[in-house]
Amino acid sequence: MAFNPSTPPGGQRKGSFKFSLWWMYAIVFLFLAGIFYFDNNTISKDVSYSEFEKYVEQDHGIEKIVVYSDKKVVEGYLTDSLARVVFANSNLPAGEHLQAHVEAQIPSADRLSTKIDEWQTSGAFKGTVEYKQSSGLTSLLWSVLPFALIIGVWFFLMRRMSSAGGGGAAGGGIFNVGKSKAMLFDKNNSERVTFKDVAGLSEAKTEIEEIVEFLKNPQRYTNLGGKIPKGALLVGPPGTGKTLLAKAVAGEADVPFFSMSGSDFVEMFVGVGASRVRDLFRQAKEKAPCIVFIDEIDAVGRARGKNAGMGANDERENTLNQLLTEMDGFGSNSGVIILAATNRADILDKALMRAGRFDRQIYVDLPDLPDRVEIFKVHLRKVKTAPDLDIDLLARQTPGFSGADIANVCNEAALIAARNNKTQVDKNDFNAAVDRIIGGLEKRSKIVTDDEKRAIAVHEAGHATVSWHLQYANPLVKVTIVPRGKALGAAWYLPEERQITPSQVLLDDICSLLGGRAAEELFLGHISTGAANDLERVTKQAYAMVVYYGMSERLPNLCYYDSSGQESIFTKPYSNDRAQIIDEEVSRIVTEQYERAKAILRQYAEGHKELANTLISREVIFTADVERIFGPRQWTSRTDEIFGARDDNATPPPIEDVEATPADPRLEGRPDRPANKN
Repeated sequence: MAFNPSTPPGGQRKGSFKFSLWWMYAIVFLFLAGIFYFDNNTISKDVSYSEFEKYVEQDHGIEKIVVYSDKKVVEGYLTDSLARVVFANSNLPAGEHLQAHVEAQIPSADRLSTKIDEWQTSGAFKGTVEYKQSSGLTSLLWSVLPFALIIGVWFFLMRRMSSAGGGGAAGGGIFNVGKSKAMLFDKNNSERVTFKDVAGLSEAKTEIEEIVEFLKNPQRYTNLGGKIPKGALLVGPPGTGKTLLAKAVAGEADVPFFSMSGSDFVEMFVGVGASRVRDLFRQAKEKAPCIVFIDEIDAVGRARGKNAGMGANDERENTLNQLLTEMDGFGSNSGVIILAATNRADILDKALMRAGRFDRQIYVDLPDLPDRVEIFKVHLRKVKTAPDLDIDLLARQTPGFSGADIANVCNEAALIAARNNKTQVDKNDFNAAVDRIIGGLEKRSKIVTDDEKRAIAVHEAGHATVSWHLQYANPLVKVTIVPRGKALGAAWYLPEERQITPSQVLLDDICSLLGGRAAEELFLGHISTGAANDLERVTKQAYAMVVYYGMSERLPNLCYYDSSGQESIFTKPYSNDRAQIIDEEVSRIVTEQYERAKAILRQYAEGHKELANTLISREVIFTADVERIFGPRQWTSRTDEIFGARDDNATPPPIEDVEATPADPRLEGRPDRPANKN
């Protein structure tokens, strides 16, 4: 067949006729409207048979009689004079011929025929007489049309429901409700992601690549008696690249790849979840060897029996039981490997986690410094950056950032550069992007009184002064009293990336956090709500030292943290006397560090005053300003290693976290980014 450029690929010529069920509804509506329009001058009235006789014999007002013998009904068409008497209450048009008639039930057609002969003999009726059957088109439509409409609407709804949710085997709707909704990817997929698109995660990629190799060359491993792993579970914080790794597996593997979310198994209908699990594994067995990926498996894999009294969980537990059976039941799933991802592995059922179902658990952690460098390189491929952009510096500026956070930084920097009509994205744009993501948008229009501004400056200068003179405190990079987000003041630090944290580091951190409240008490003579966020962090950290890390003098080497997640919220693993000791130890740690912060501030009161005045006048200070006032730190600062020497007018980028210090009860500090878990 010759190619016709006017015919689209689907074969349907543009503008050609296409039947729609709505057209049938329109035709029926127009038909009914036409009947109403043509019959709008006809009026009728039901009367008794005696009244009908009266109209014929006494009034002589009947012009025509129509007898429906099958219905035992007679119609009498009235003269205009009688019609205006009978329908006197109706708004009849003047000067027009009326098509008015009355209807009456008759005993029988034979008796009426005899009566009509009498009327004609006596001269009471001189019109015409007709005998008809009532099975006309109009009567047929009125009797059949309602049922036809109901049946048509039902078929229309069924077609819509059966075609809803997409086509194929995974189509939704009432007829495919038990079918799997898994999407099938193959090597010909246009949106292909490979391992080159996954930066960092070298250990996780090694394990994932081995799974792909299992499917490509299984005899290499089975010849030695080994078995191909049945499943691998990707575990890690949100945004670390678990789903991206699964997409890379789909792009690298030369086998079918089924992708499905854990929530797709859960339905309001009983038995649907288990049916979808069976259908998913049936499709996977047909296309084996293949990979099945279940994202957010905690939606269906939660531990059973947690809410025994809640009947709503029965369906989810039945779905989980079916999943456990399919993964390691009596049936064989040779060549089918299960990949799953979750950031809440602690709530998964133990039967799901055991070897034989998920033989491997791959932990995808937050990226460290080398990984962040690689992630920045991946996300900056399509960004027009300045030639002098230092990617290593960007990676050091973003400790604790996940891959998703870094992608957000790159995108935000590009938006900021475009907003300023730049042709390239430079380091100042990235600095502003990190500021924007960590601290929020600058709000220079926020009204702050002079007293509030001084209180904020004293508070932030207290943090800077105390942290500068503590050995293990995070080096200061930038302090500002320009409102950002919900905070009226913000401080950025460069935290050292540690794998373990000594107790003195935690104590110095508590002391520097209390520096703002201590400065308010010493130099303002009163305290404010600006330290609410600081006190929250201090209390949590001191409590963790006593209860979790065993760093208390009176309760050494004790940990009441249950990492298995089985701890009941209604009971605590210690007595009331021990709880009192915990409260006393937490109060002691906080009090000691608060007095320590006040001692440092008394010792360097002049420097603190100069620092606060600089903040009031300039609103922003940097490391160079603090070093000019207090001199170089006695301990090596990683800030100098990263940023090097710079002049006082330089603008170093912000580094770590925002300390929210609202100056009045209307503003609360935002929750800070979690610190090092160790």
